[in-house]
Amino acid sequence: MKTEARLFAGVALFFLVTDTFYIWFAREPAGSAALAVSFLMAAVISFFCAANHRRRGERPEDRRDADVKDRTGPLDFFPPYSAYPPMTALGAAFLGLGVVYGLWLFLIGLGVTVAGVTGTVFQFAGRDD
Repeated sequence: MKTEARLFAGVALFFLVTDTFYIWFAREPAGSAALAVSFLMAAVISFFCAANHRRRGERPEDRRDADVKDRTGPLDFFPPYSAYPPMTALGAAFLGLGVVYGLWLFLIGLGVTVAGVTGTVFQFAGRDD
């Protein structure tokens, strides 16, 4: 996280310097506000990364002698084939077509989409780990 903190601190510094020159030469409030918000967002991300580095310490990615296996952990459950994602996609297609062709098709698409999303979420809810 230390590298990311420095990277975003540099981005924040760039936006601060750019905003200063923009305010001085352009005197236009919209661009100044956009650059100021960009500076603040980059500064917040830099602060977050620096705080995480201080709290959690060094990650394997931060060391030059680290291997890929240092970051790996236990693998989780990978579901087999499921019919619910294509069902959700079909429902979303009906939703889009329903906006063009009528409320009746939109309502059918809404029902198919809700059924597909619900099936995707709860398909493996009762399985034992």
